[in-house]
Amino acid sequence: MTEPRGYAEQARHYFFERPQDEVRRIPLDVDAAWRGADQREASWRYVLNATEREEVRAAVRHAVGTGKPMGGLGTSDLPLPTLAKRFGGWRADLDRGRGFMVVSGVPVEDWTDEEAGIFFWGFGLHLGRPGAQNVAGDLLGHVVDTGEDAADPFVRRYRTAGDIAFHCDAADVVGLLCLRSARRGGKSRIASSVTIYNQLLEERPDLVDRLYEPFCLDLRNEVREGQGWVPVTPCRYAEGALRTFYHSDYFRSVVRHDDVPPFTKAEQELLDLYEEIAARPEIHLDMDLAPGDVQLLSNHTIVHARTAYEDAPGDGARGRHLLRLWLSLERG
Repeated sequence: MTEPRGYAEQARHYFFERPQDEVRRIPLDVDAAWRGADQREASWRYVLNATEREEVRAAVRHAVGTGKPMGGLGTSDLPLPTLAKRFGGWRADLDRGRGFMVVSGVPVEDWTDEEAGIFFWGFGLHLGRPGAQNVAGDLLGHVVDTGEDAADPFVRRYRTAGDIAFHCDAADVVGLLCLRSARRGGKSRIASSVTIYNQLLEERPDLVDRLYEPFCLDLRNEVREGQGWVPVTPCRYAEGALRTFYHSDYFRSVVRHDDVPPFTKAEQELLDLYEEIAARPEIHLDMDLAPGDVQLLSNHTIVHARTAYEDAPGDGARGRHLLRLWLSLERG
């Protein structure tokens, strides 16, 4: 089986292997340049049929029967002969198409959380190459409210019930499998970073060039060897494709470090306008993730956020719970 990428290896692949030919100064007319107001759910949601649902149940039984730990499973341990025929098209749509999709109807109600994790791991292997999500090397993340204070500016916000600002994760694709939803709130909010770029070209073309120069990215509490930040260039354009990394919170908080200068007026205007465009109702798309939904997003063409949520009192371990994968798409 293909070995998962380590955290540093995956970051290098995602951040620094994006090709760059030129600064794009005219709007892009591509599938990835969508507006939320124009999207119809039937075009981005695929619902598993009865045959496919039974196939994934059988695949999980087979994987459990191997006795292997989750990280030791390969695609042959989670056979999906019918569903696997769709992965090529899904991969292409994420890489060079719309950049997002949802697969619904995964029978999580039939499984323990551990079994659901085995399914999601195998699903990810069929789509790409999993990678570590932090310096600890975690390969399957758990998006839950651990009770940490959302008011703490440096807490990992996915571990709280608070809202999450627009950002990308450090992998080609981020996948979420919903096990349990919140009583209220917790909407996934996504926007096309290509559309945001096009809008910037229209409204403030003088700011666009700055996106092709590095911003300092705060490492927050994952500092190693005394390094508090790394330089990351938001935009790279080559061969007709714009690939963007954006992280509102981590771009902004980095100025806390003594060796990082304050933002210039133009840089502050760029960050503010980028996020204001993403938040426009006609630009972004909100969706509720229900149990059994798998959301897949390209971190090159999508920025994503989350609204705050509330679990029912006493829910505890039965509150909102999503599993998360970071995947690399190998491009030969």
